[in-house]
Amino acid sequence: MKPLRCLTDLPVDGFEQLATDWGQRPFAGRNLRRWVYERRSHHFSEMTDLSGKFRGQLSEATVVRSLGIHSRREDDGGTTAFLLQLDDGQRVETVLIPEGDRNTVCVSTQVGCAVACVFCASGMKGLRRNLRAGEIVEQVMLVQESLPETERVTNVVVMGIGEPTMNFAALCQALETWNHPDGLGLGARRITISTVGYPNKIDQLASLGKEFGLAVSLHAPRQDLREQLLPGAGKVPLPDLLAAARRYYQKTHRRVTFEYVLLDGINAFARDAEQLCQLLRGFPCFVNLIPMNPVDGLPYRRPPAEMVNAFRNILEQSGIEVTQRKTRGDGIAAACGQLRLREEDAEATEVG
Repeated sequence: MKPLRCLTDLPVDGFEQLATDWGQRPFAGRNLRRWVYERRSHHFSEMTDLSGKFRGQLSEATVVRSLGIHSRREDDGGTTAFLLQLDDGQRVETVLIPEGDRNTVCVSTQVGCAVACVFCASGMKGLRRNLRAGEIVEQVMLVQESLPETERVTNVVVMGIGEPTMNFAALCQALETWNHPDGLGLGARRITISTVGYPNKIDQLASLGKEFGLAVSLHAPRQDLREQLLPGAGKVPLPDLLAAARRYYQKTHRRVTFEYVLLDGINAFARDAEQLCQLLRGFPCFVNLIPMNPVDGLPYRRPPAEMVNAFRNILEQSGIEVTQRKTRGDGIAAACGQLRLREEDAEATEVG
């Protein structure tokens, strides 16, 4: 049986066309869009300003949404990992990270990942498929509905399972839906895309003409080590990657963030920090240091706190602005892909 079309898979400006295709006036499409995004309705029966005929057409051929929450885990600080069920039985993760007056949602774009960063759970079982645009969009909507009525999702980071730029068309449509005033209305400066860094894709993101944040997963200050840590992306020459990041800055006027996961005994030595300073010298950027979040089945560990502090001090003394991600979500398997991996392994064990 062919699956029903999901309304969140429509572009923001596609609702009016859907209505006119089915013999309705354009305003019926605008009303439908408001029910989906402003009123967050789940059922056609609630959409009382649509004609009975239109609601009947919709219920026969479409669904409002496609995602469901399979399970969720919350730590003492409020970080919540959601394992989401897709309509074909696959699962992805979304994480809510509350911090002061900010509620940030970390969103996935693929089921699995082809980049296969050696320290990440997302790619341990390969890439299964891309998410549809609506499946990306709905992650933010589901998290919003989990919050108290007085709170709102304030920020989105596209750095969950998958490499976003390998699902470029769906990513761009999701960005538009989140940002558009007739969609979720999130400001572009509140949305950040994290990528391992393919220069042509970075250029395409820049060409969107929006002030989205860009975070490049660097993780190594030299080519040989980056190829070792990021098998699916490390062969991109570092000078080409840095040049694309500079073009992004010049086009959007947004300083690029370089993410750097610190792995004990591998890339967290003083010499690595010094090489990173040389690589980024003169670049108006941030470095986000991420002490390794341990992943089941992988040998990599977080460096001692004094080593992390020493690495950070070297960067700051060279004039680089540094942020350091707080260690959160260890107890709930909130590292990218880890909750999904644990659930699948547990279910496989039960079946076996």
